[in-house]
Amino acid sequence: MPRYVVERDLPDAGKLSSSDLQGISQKSCDVLEQLGPKVQWVESYVTDDKVYCVYISPDETLIRKHAELGEFPVTSIKEVKTIIDPTTAE
Repeated sequence: MPRYVVERDLPDAGKLSSSDLQGISQKSCDVLEQLGPKVQWVESYVTDDKVYCVYISPDETLIRKHAELGEFPVTSIKEVKTIIDPTTAE
């Protein structure tokens, strides 16, 4: 199933408290439960002013629906074409 990276502009994201992040995560999980097992949140990376989320989904439609229901911003959604890491050099 395709993997996607979602970029979210979120000013001061890096200043969110652990309690804030827990609440956001719980809201995301609640929405995902409503949408069913076809869309999965893998992990997110929080920077100073953005959050990058990795999802597995048959297409970006379910990811956009998740964002709409959860009221999460979406700056862009990009399908991952391949993954490389240090072992790719071997």
